[in-house]
Amino acid sequence: MSWNFELVAGPFSFTEGPAWDGQAVLFSDIPNSRIMRYDPASGQTTVFHTGTNEGNGLMLDKDGRLFACEGGGRRIARYEPDGSTTVIVDKFAGQRLNSPNDLAFDRLGRLWFTDPRYGDKTDDLELDHQSVFRLEPDAQGGVPWAITRVTYDTTKPNGLLISPDQRWLYVAQSEYGVDRKRELRAYPIQADGTVGKYAVLHNFYPHRGIDGMCLDTDGNIIATAGWQESGPGPMIYVFAANGRILSTHPMPVDRPTNCTFGDVDLRTLYVTASGCLFRARTEHTGYLIFPQR
Repeated sequence: MSWNFELVAGPFSFTEGPAWDGQAVLFSDIPNSRIMRYDPASGQTTVFHTGTNEGNGLMLDKDGRLFACEGGGRRIARYEPDGSTTVIVDKFAGQRLNSPNDLAFDRLGRLWFTDPRYGDKTDDLELDHQSVFRLEPDAQGGVPWAITRVTYDTTKPNGLLISPDQRWLYVAQSEYGVDRKRELRAYPIQADGTVGKYAVLHNFYPHRGIDGMCLDTDGNIIATAGWQESGPGPMIYVFAANGRILSTHPMPVDRPTNCTFGDVDLRTLYVTASGCLFRARTEHTGYLIFPQR
């Protein structure tokens, strides 16, 4: 099936982090530190939240509260229904986080997130590593959340997912430069929340690797990757859980950044790319841990 990508919102500045809230798509306009909301029923796009400190990845919890990776604020934040902001975490071992990028919940309510630093500014970094972390919620759902470092072998972790069976942590290792690794990795999740040795499901080197990704109900990984600069170009990849490429779908613009499934049947893929929001009807049904259908 060929996917036809339709522009539905934008252009804005730099769009990322799409999340389906059950009725509409929320997505980040990073440089303007705001979250936009696209309503497919009306076709209207409105400002949902401002002051996000260059917020990137977005995710809803089981109670419908929105969590964000505030890259500029170097923290994970939760936006409350009354408009206030709760800081979930901003430090590890007493040192400021790098720039939280993307996040995923598991069925236990734990929050996993990547903490790379992209760009040339590195003089303010306090951590000497760029890792994946796991947050354990407070028993009452408040703060603080306990933070644990999960990976010790990532240098630029970007998008991440927890498999539907909760057995695998998928991580996009996407560092650019000569001999830098650009891989889709699968880490087995152990009973205690640690991870085992990863398997490389796909190696994108020397081209642009994965930025963001989501899942369908069959456990397939739908990923945004590629660029016009080299290789097969900007596109959406569909990987089986073992890394086999099931299909590819070229994007009409460069550097797609992230994706999520939405609409009532969760068969529409929404993609952020080139400062815009696109959508395409697919043969896949999206898997979203929250909100549950």
